Amino acid sequence: MANDFDLVVIGAGSGGVRAARMAAGHGARVAIIEERFFGGTCVNVGCVPKKLFAYGAGFANEFQLAADYGYTVDGWSFDWATLRDNKTREIARLNGIYRRLLDNAGVTVFEGHGRIEGPGRVSVDGDRQLSAGHILIATGGKPFVPEFPGNERVRISDDLFYLDKLPDTVAVVGGGYIASEFASILNGLGVTVHQLYRRELFLRGFDHDVRVFVAEQMGAHGVKLHFNTDVASVQERDGRQVLNLTGGGELVVDEVFYATGRVPRLDGLLADGVSLDTGDNGAVRVDDQLRTSMDGVYALGDVTDRLQLTPVALAEGTWLAAWLFAKDKPQGPVDYRDVPTAVFCQPNIGTVGLTEEQALERHATVRVYRGRFRPMRYTLGDIQEKTLVKLIVDDASDRVVGLHMAGEEAAEITQGFAVAIRMGATKADFDATLGIHPSSAEEFVTLRQGETVSR
Repeated sequence: MANDFDLVVIGAGSGGVRAARMAAGHGARVAIIEERFFGGTCVNVGCVPKKLFAYGAGFANEFQLAADYGYTVDGWSFDWATLRDNKTREIARLNGIYRRLLDNAGVTVFEGHGRIEGPGRVSVDGDRQLSAGHILIATGGKPFVPEFPGNERVRISDDLFYLDKLPDTVAVVGGGYIASEFASILNGLGVTVHQLYRRELFLRGFDHDVRVFVAEQMGAHGVKLHFNTDVASVQERDGRQVLNLTGGGELVVDEVFYATGRVPRLDGLLADGVSLDTGDNGAVRVDDQLRTSMDGVYALGDVTDRLQLTPVALAEGTWLAAWLFAKDKPQGPVDYRDVPTAVFCQPNIGTVGLTEEQALERHATVRVYRGRFRPMRYTLGDIQEKTLVKLIVDDASDRVVGLHMAGEEAAEITQGFAVAIRMGATKADFDATLGIHPSSAEEFVTLRQGETVSR
């Protein structure tokens, strides 16, 4: 029958599209339902447009650097509308690619709101009924703004990508990777940026040395950091936004962006009388096979709040499709160990494995190797750009259990070393590897002076 499917996927983001395509490739009859945009957060209001904006934000520094190499670049100017609209055109192109991938795979696409009516039953916009052998929830997450007087005046991270004009002064509230990236992007585009975070140091969960170093460097680049600071209320005055701070005082800016975390997107997902087990933050609980508390219903990606990373959702989608429909079942569940990640603030952060703090929880004694240097490309002028590299080694086994970098091309460099970390490379392996000279990456294989730290 036309409305009978082996798998119905709700949400056409990275994980949902991957699961649908792979399942169809294994011979399953697959439908996918999407009410907003194809490609999900990453393609539309996340990692892709953010990275494009981060590239754009770096050119002012590049123009300054070019002068040190003999280039005359006086008189350059920046047009926000050009960057914004070029980005929008590229996102539209990617949307089309995602839709064609689904069509070419033989996936039936429904544009509308998907709702689980019960085991094996899904509706589209409340009327069209689909039956499904399996249901996959891949609805992702959405920005969270806390309740406080005037919160209707603030913007969320999605809004940055479509601003009519670039403000002169902004407040970015939050201390995670999104807030830090947005603060860096806006600062690089010439906006006066105040970043406010309610704790003593941002980027909680990252290695402490990296957090301190990035705060130092972002401050040096011009971002005005306000730690131990929170917003009590926001009000309008003479067309500007006035932030009344919890510790007293106020901050006046043109726009306020909140990046205080994301929550699972479950709006209208379940019909009356239908429920799923969720965590305290609303995330759908799943087991190692991505099964929810309802028979035949699975969930993956940001809606489960395990690791909010596109490659993780892609891996989960690939694994689930094979586990459900492939002739040769995959070995074991998805492995979440040593997942590399990056933050595209200024400076960039790349990290894989354990932080120093996490390593000391698991290992009695670790050796810590640090290097801090000025990249070679800045040595012809006065730009004081710095880079930090750090290795964490389990002293008992000599295995490198953590690798961290803050500096130019951190993501590109970390991705390569992630293979070595994943394979269990030791510090002796790093020491025996010859570096590419001169490069920043070689610093990881030339670190010799370490500090022994015990619990």
